[in-house]
Amino acid sequence: MSDPRAERLTEYVSGVSRERKWPNQRPKDAATLIVIDRSGAEPKVLMGKRHAGHKFMPGKFVFPGGRIETDDRKMPAHGALAPRVEEALAARLVRGGASRGRALAMTALRETYEETGLMVGRPAEPLPKGPSSGSWAPFFEKAILPDLAAVHFIGRAITPPRRPKRFDTRFFAIDREAIAQESPGFVGPDKELVELAWVDLDEARKLDLPPITVVMLEELERRTEEGFGHDLPVPFYHEVRRRFVRELL
Repeated sequence: MSDPRAERLTEYVSGVSRERKWPNQRPKDAATLIVIDRSGAEPKVLMGKRHAGHKFMPGKFVFPGGRIETDDRKMPAHGALAPRVEEALAARLVRGGASRGRALAMTALRETYEETGLMVGRPAEPLPKGPSSGSWAPFFEKAILPDLAAVHFIGRAITPPRRPKRFDTRFFAIDREAIAQESPGFVGPDKELVELAWVDLDEARKLDLPPITVVMLEELERRTEEGFGHDLPVPFYHEVRRRFVRELL
């Protein structure tokens, strides 16, 4: 039986099928992070508006994220991913397993800091050895280690073939309480994100969103209703014979 969320993705892709004119390519690993505030009566999520000058999704509201960098594999962390999260991240992978899943989670945390100034982690003294220069340098300067134990894995989606950019994206989430520090100056007219907004889920759905973001907001809503636990199943959206399917990892 088909899933309505997968059907909506199929309808969207069918509507832009004329764009399937590029040579096929292997999707690149990517990771994104949803920050959710559950302290009030209605959960709120952090959305960022992309600069209008970007070639990829200009002006869209998105979650912070990006691609793996070398130091994401080397950076030490506080704790480890929950066993069920590790298991779901390793599912349907030909190579990489746990180390690849960990690196993707670290990517989501690093990209979130670089795009929003929100540092997810815990104070650590003394700091262990690690890549204290480059993208992770601010964490060492603040004596904060990223907190993997706080990371939830809520979904995975692969861009269909023959599109100009293809990503195999893992959608992670953390509770706002996991933020150790918030720094200003990361968002503005000359930055990757020009605006940040904390909005409830109904408000978020009214923003200009990529279709997969709408679907992941629905997955997040269901997850919060079911307790926001690490052990909940993780949906995996991918295309089979030109139709999206929703598989549980």
